[in-house]
Amino acid sequence: MEPATEFEEEKIVDMEKFDSTWTIARKKFIKNKIAMISLCLLLFIIAFSFLGPFILTDDITRIHTDKSNLEPSSEHWFGTDRNGRDMFLRTIHGGKVSLTIGIVSMFAVTIIGSTIGAIAGYFGGMMDNLIMRFTDFVLTIPFTVFIIVLNTILLGYERVTGMWSLIIVFSLLGWGSVARIVRSKILSEKENEYVLAAKSIGTKSSKIISRHLIPNVMTIIIVQATLLLALYIVAEAGLSFIGVGVPPDTPSWGNMLMEARQTDVLKNKPWIWVPPAVCITLTILSINFVGEGLKDAFDPKTTK
Repeated sequence: MEPATEFEEEKIVDMEKFDSTWTIARKKFIKNKIAMISLCLLLFIIAFSFLGPFILTDDITRIHTDKSNLEPSSEHWFGTDRNGRDMFLRTIHGGKVSLTIGIVSMFAVTIIGSTIGAIAGYFGGMMDNLIMRFTDFVLTIPFTVFIIVLNTILLGYERVTGMWSLIIVFSLLGWGSVARIVRSKILSEKENEYVLAAKSIGTKSSKIISRHLIPNVMTIIIVQATLLLALYIVAEAGLSFIGVGVPPDTPSWGNMLMEARQTDVLKNKPWIWVPPAVCITLTILSINFVGEGLKDAFDPKTTK
């Protein structure tokens, strides 16, 4: 068996370091009780929201005028709204919509931002300047104005408006912060010996970025992704609450809270707005605690 070359030895050492980092982070994360409880709660909410609509198949859009504004009971656990629709079912279906927007947007933004940031950081020079100036421009565009314009443009395309228009806007405008963070990490990482060794033997830049640099900055990408998930769930709720997000006929946690703008509902019918508000709060808190747990787990300065 031929002895390993210098570059192969550098690669082996680097991969051992990478695996060790993940192993240590996993053990530290498991010891974090708050993060683990939050992760279990988050997984329960996600599973309940996505599996619930397949189990409870009742029509949530059907109006029952004889059952309007009923208080919680054994028949309707969360009561009904002014149109007689079951709030428990709408909360489940609303969770599916809100979480879908948050998860899909998070993955899209993370992939786009990581790719752009890695290219800018690796090549540097003029390309870095052009990409970063474009990133600065994207970061100045307001979400609300852009979503209104996009919904107006896509008004004739029913399959694109609503949930998917929000995902498109979040994906197009939200990658700037990820790109900046990944770029800063790549700038320091590309000076390591394993990258220089890969360049010296003629490895393509695309392979260096995808196989060497991205895996070594993956920890910061994962932490950033968890924070983005919480951000987009809140953004959906806020935009839907003011009427420029998910259409009212499509249940989401955000547009379910629109009912709370009425004084009578806010004071006398808490069962209409409390369930989505509690779901949003618990989801965001869980995501933030998981994100903090991941941040501490990947931080080499922490020992617990």
